[in-house]
Amino acid sequence: MNEQPTLAKARDIPGLHAELSYREAASRTVEVRSRELFDHADGVLDTSDIERVHDMRVATRRLRAVLEIYEPCFPRKQLRSALDDVKALADALGERRDPDVQLAQLDEFAAAVKPADRPGVELFAERVRSEQGSANESLAAAIAELEETDLRGRLASLAANAAHEEPATDPLSDGPPASDSPEEGAA
Repeated sequence: MNEQPTLAKARDIPGLHAELSYREAASRTVEVRSRELFDHADGVLDTSDIERVHDMRVATRRLRAVLEIYEPCFPRKQLRSALDDVKALADALGERRDPDVQLAQLDEFAAAVKPADRPGVELFAERVRSEQGSANESLAAAIAELEETDLRGRLASLAANAAHEEPATDPLSDGPPASDSPEEGAA
């Protein structure tokens, strides 16, 4: 009766092996996890298929995790911007997911109660459907915002730039690498 949803299976990272540099692993992993996220976007606003929201939400958690794990490989400002957007999307997906789960449980409950009690359950379910609709509008706005700010392109750029073994800048700053020369700063 209380069946837990199955997690969307994470895709394998092609060519990921122990001999790869940390940066190359970051590049490959972020590229795949980003693609997973956007592949789950198709049909996510369809309230009749609640597993799409679940799968996309899981994809945001996986992407957030790899962005945080590989943080040293990315310029701080670009990473922070992308990470903030992924977190905002996860929040919007969570707001939509909650009423989805409640409605599924209410359907099961309504089927189990006496027929005389079903109108009360249905009244409550209507309120939850209204919350679901509002959350779906918020999710649609969040997705539109990510399209306008090109999150997909920004993530692709992070992944591509991470692969460079010798970055032009220190990955922990947004400026040129710090100099090790003792002469600098001495007057």
